[in-house]
Amino acid sequence: MYNNILLPISFEGRRDSLGAIAVAEGLASPGAKITMLHIMDPIPGYASTYMPSEFRAHQRKELLADLSNLARGVRGAECEVIDGHAGREIVDWAEVHHNDLIVMASHRPGIEDYFLGATAARVVRHARCSVHVLR
Repeated sequence: MYNNILLPISFEGRRDSLGAIAVAEGLASPGAKITMLHIMDPIPGYASTYMPSEFRAHQRKELLADLSNLARGVRGAECEVIDGHAGREIVDWAEVHHNDLIVMASHRPGIEDYFLGATAARVVRHARCSVHVLR
């Protein structure tokens, strides 16, 4: 059983976020903290000049609301939305916040990342804690 679980959430349709939530709850010790984390990809500089200045703040607010709705009923859940590149940020977050488990859903990969998606593969290779990947 785990006490401090990181649960990265992607809102892409090809990932089983609900399955990952169920696994995290099943592996959580009584009183465990489950951090549901969404990472907002950076917007390329050439595109950001065409977006309204409040776009990122509005996007963050909407994503946090979606994450909070997903977390409803998950005991010990906290929601966070941060900026960055998913694979790197997940590993860094787990290290800084002393997570003892990362539970993440992976999409069905293509030939370039045959066994796992690129983000899941990076997390599995670099995380210092246990990683449970759902496919």
